[in-house]
Amino acid sequence: MTQVWCNGRFLAADDVRIAISDRGFTLADGLFETLKAVGNEVLWFAEHMARLREGAQMLGLAIPYNDEVLKDAMIGLLHDQPSPESAIRLTLTRGPTAQRGLWSGDAPGEPTCLITVAAAGKTPPQRVIICRATRRNEHSPLSCLKSLNYGDNILARREAIGKGASDALMLNIRGDLACATVGNVFARIDGRWITPRIADGILPGIARAKIVRVLDVTERSIAETELMRADAAFISNSLGCALVRELEGRALDGDENLLPLSIYDDKGRSAGE
Repeated sequence: MTQVWCNGRFLAADDVRIAISDRGFTLADGLFETLKAVGNEVLWFAEHMARLREGAQMLGLAIPYNDEVLKDAMIGLLHDQPSPESAIRLTLTRGPTAQRGLWSGDAPGEPTCLITVAAAGKTPPQRVIICRATRRNEHSPLSCLKSLNYGDNILARREAIGKGASDALMLNIRGDLACATVGNVFARIDGRWITPRIADGILPGIARAKIVRVLDVTERSIAETELMRADAAFISNSLGCALVRELEGRALDGDENLLPLSIYDDKGRSAGE
């Protein structure tokens, strides 16, 4: 039976109980991190925890466990559910509240902290569209947080699937490129790799920061008209990179050697002993 770690305990997944008043469930009031593991080794653990704690501080969320406890929990789950590559999900919510409402003013309850592990693998090349259903709000602080509120991303992905694509690129309020539904975007335009700025309403991806250094990427705003001149593109997140093989029906360079997969090698891992 699948094991998870919830609020300091290893439990069978079917035995986990989340309060019906948990604000993560009722209001998406929380954060999450998705980490990659290769065997029992966790990739970029320190960077993920730093981002989680920074986001928690912005939202006023308490994290009741130190990094050592959280890492031990992840390693324990990896041992229990061995896989060549795994996706680790850490979810943190403000926890249950005694009163209903957006902000009841009552004393905060105990946060809910849940860690799960699932097998992961390579993401195939993507057919993408430009999302028209919604836009990324670059003025919102949530644009740079791994918030539980993924409503806009879900709308964008539904639009993509409905149009026969696999993912969507999201524009911001200004009309410039922001991101894909679950990752940062890199486009090759006039022979140069370019990626949107953090200020364009994107999550400061951990893989993104490493790719910027490896590929000598230019960080700047990319207008939609300029994006349509790209001859190659890929999407990155902490689990891997995926080529964009088609953008709005136009074929792009499909050479997988373009992907900066070296960032996911042994040098980037946090040892899991």
